[in-house]
Amino acid sequence: MLYNMVGLPVFRHVLKPNLGSARAAVGCFGLCRWGRPGPSDCRRVHGEVSRGKLVCYELQHRALLKVQGQDTAAFLQGLMTNDIHLLTQAGQGALYAHMLNVQGRTLFDIMLYSLKETQGTETSVLLECDSTLSESVQRHLKMYKIRRKVTISACAQLVLWAVLPQHREGSSEDVRPELASPDNALVIQRDPRTEAMGWRLVVDREVSPLEVMKSCQQGEPEEYHRHRYTIGVPEGARDLPPGSPLPLEANLVYMQGISFAKGCYIGQELTARTHHTGVVRKRLMPVCLTAADGQSPPGGAPLVTQSGKPAGKHQSTLGDRGLSLVRLAHAKEPLMFKAPDGTLVTLEASVPDWWPKDRKDTF
Repeated sequence: MLYNMVGLPVFRHVLKPNLGSARAAVGCFGLCRWGRPGPSDCRRVHGEVSRGKLVCYELQHRALLKVQGQDTAAFLQGLMTNDIHLLTQAGQGALYAHMLNVQGRTLFDIMLYSLKETQGTETSVLLECDSTLSESVQRHLKMYKIRRKVTISACAQLVLWAVLPQHREGSSEDVRPELASPDNALVIQRDPRTEAMGWRLVVDREVSPLEVMKSCQQGEPEEYHRHRYTIGVPEGARDLPPGSPLPLEANLVYMQGISFAKGCYIGQELTARTHHTGVVRKRLMPVCLTAADGQSPPGGAPLVTQSGKPAGKHQSTLGDRGLSLVRLAHAKEPLMFKAPDGTLVTLEASVPDWWPKDRKDTF
């Protein structure tokens, strides 16, 4: 067992997604088918996934767009934090990234999936984003499109699923969903953020994932979100309000979502400067809460220590789990904030085991 500098137990290893290329697709309208933990658990977060029966979760809170054209790679390269060439040239099948504003704050968290056209040579990718921000993402892309030879379209007939093992202890390095009907899976790729998030599956709306994968059952979306919060993975506008988070505080480096070797992109200057100074004083961390009368605590509520010192802000909650932006100097202390009725809600932060060992900041 390892301990970090604030005394929190850390069970972790560096996870490198095994990313393959995506299966064939013609286009958006001609696609080839292809226990509630106790308080003692709060400081120990297990993020591994294991062998066993698979559970798939329909991600209705995520939308899919298609970006296609001969300028697709150059166009997206200037708008996102990660290097698009990892997707188009290095053979990775999925890529995580953020789109930033000019102040260097996160607007949208996105996932890109490589598509190979059955006709023509144009680059084509699927772009996953928060469904409530889909139109905003499209406007953002079209604003910077100018004369680029790209087309941007919504893919309402496609459905995104998350695939996780039923039991999530152990390792899943050699676990890959076994497909019963590969031709019905447009995309089946490991989640690039962390191995603990399993796999991403894209199918046509008329296709059930239970028909596509062997030994699979459908789960409730709430289980998926609880898993995310337990291991500390943010996703969507609720966890990353547009224009508010700083990408490094949101653990973008840890989730393989940024390249510091690529060329310029919108919002790069502040992000690169912060990275090279090596100083990140706050981080989005998983927390275990003692909720007041079952109320859902508000996002953005200020956190304080028992002595009243500012300690960050609470971001999102599901039951007794959630995400908070925590000042690392107070990460090992019991923290609290006020619920809407004035009741104090206490919480404890924990260090995810999937965080890398060689991080520059110290707790």
